[in-house]
Amino acid sequence: MSMALSGLSQAAEPAAAPLKTVRYALNAAETGFDPARISDQYSNQVLAHIIEPPLTYDYLAQPAELRLRTAAALPEHSADYTVWTLHIRPGIYFADDPAFKGHRRELTAADYAYSLKRYYDPRWKSPIYTEYREYHIQGLDALRQKALDTRQPFDYDAPVAGLQTPDRYTLRITLGRPDPIFMLVMANANTFGAVAREVVEAYGQDVDAHPVGTGPFRLTQWRRSSLIVLERNPGFRDEVYDAHPAAHDAEGQALLRQFKGRKLPMVDRLEFAIIEAAQPTWLSFLSGDFELVRVPLEYAPLAAPGGDLAPNLTRRGMTLERTLQADHAYTYFNMKDPVVGGYTPEKVALRRAISLAYDNMAEINRVRRGLGIPATTALVPYTYGYDPSQNFGFSEYDPAKAKALLDLYGYVDRDGDGWRDLPDGQPLILHYYTQPDETYRQFNELWGKYMKAVGLHMVFVPGQWPDQYKMAQAGTLQIWGLGNSATSPDGSVFLHEAYGPEAGANNLPFFELPAYDALVRQIDRMPLGTERDALIQRAQSLLAVYMPIKPHVHRIRLYLSQPWLLGYRTHPFALDFGRYVDVDRQKRPNATH
Repeated sequence: MSMALSGLSQAAEPAAAPLKTVRYALNAAETGFDPARISDQYSNQVLAHIIEPPLTYDYLAQPAELRLRTAAALPEHSADYTVWTLHIRPGIYFADDPAFKGHRRELTAADYAYSLKRYYDPRWKSPIYTEYREYHIQGLDALRQKALDTRQPFDYDAPVAGLQTPDRYTLRITLGRPDPIFMLVMANANTFGAVAREVVEAYGQDVDAHPVGTGPFRLTQWRRSSLIVLERNPGFRDEVYDAHPAAHDAEGQALLRQFKGRKLPMVDRLEFAIIEAAQPTWLSFLSGDFELVRVPLEYAPLAAPGGDLAPNLTRRGMTLERTLQADHAYTYFNMKDPVVGGYTPEKVALRRAISLAYDNMAEINRVRRGLGIPATTALVPYTYGYDPSQNFGFSEYDPAKAKALLDLYGYVDRDGDGWRDLPDGQPLILHYYTQPDETYRQFNELWGKYMKAVGLHMVFVPGQWPDQYKMAQAGTLQIWGLGNSATSPDGSVFLHEAYGPEAGANNLPFFELPAYDALVRQIDRMPLGTERDALIQRAQSLLAVYMPIKPHVHRIRLYLSQPWLLGYRTHPFALDFGRYVDVDRQKRPNATH
């Protein structure tokens, strides 16, 4: 009897609803998920769904507007912008984890204080440390130096004047110099995300594989450089969809009407697949294996011929988003390198000649399929201080001027082999580090063509992005190209790509020029306004003279969504799109999850 009842009970159980899953392909591998040890966008894209900063950006507002995340209110500041007081909202909890030994763990101000200290702990070798060092939070550098001098563990329990928690939910940060826009740092999980001390101490060096946050998702599977799976955090607080799109933003207003008041997140699972090759990415999307794809450059003409969604994709109900990014792709020259580095006139002339010999517009038209605008400044769209009418010559193409510079400073062919030599007669070979896929092969062909046209011998060294990034941080790459995306509306952070004190971190060229560094320090202390913008122009002029960096292009990205993915919209700074999207199961064919 009991067996019959049991069987009847099982038969009556309704089938579990399929999980709402969003799958997205990353075109380069992650490096990890410990905010203290990462700085790449691929890892941050994932981390932003798990770890939470106090502030965030309105998902639909344009231009960007700050909103509260875990903060109870916007931070308060002293009249001189050196003391910032942050109040954390009570009742926010970390996701369950064995590190908490069965206890529900509330987020407190002390967690943010602890997380900030980790950037200073020499153990973690944080790429974020050089950024924080420039804020001069009182007492933290002394604590770091003590750990270095004594070779003892960083003392997290030592009182620090610049980080105080007067009560459970209040954090007071005292900077050593004014920073009128310091609160922007508080809107990025990578620079101000809360982690729990118990978690770090439980997992140690393996903590990058165990990110535990207060966000809407948690990491449930990770195959390095292959697959990352996040699932809904069952203990996530009640949070509903709300946004403030502009009145004239028809698309934003429609999204708000559709989702306002819906409990977040609306999906159960996020999958990030790492697929570096363009063809399998594109074919997998067409087969319905991904809900969202950033269209590979090679397939842009197929996806959007003439800039509009292809008719065959339109018939399938797909959605195209074409958006100018808050970023730039750039090439840098290692200033420590004996060939392309240095500050003497002949070294400056070589870098300027290389820049003049390369055609940014050809890159946009031939390799990028028109998806970009030439970078005429070192700052990027949507950021304070960016002015597209300014032109510092970064995209100037003048091979005749390049040849003249090379001739003038002694870079001539001395042995008759067809290639220019160094002024001392030694062979001049340029080593450009690159990646082994079809898109980079096209970039390489373009670089090779333009360098050959002025007699410069350039060879290409392929490798995987994470490995080359580590080499770049160590200062062992001669010439490398990469992209940098804004994480906030503060455009001046792009000046830190050549700021001396951040060499090996933001400053991969290892550029060190006292006059330039002094300008950046002055800019960092000033409120927004015309005076600050004028200093930004002066700093960019110095970059144009010494050319440690050649900005190429502000990229335009094409994003394609399947008809069953609802609510996706690219934000220039916020990366946690999975919080705001939904999946229509009825529209998805043969859905199994």
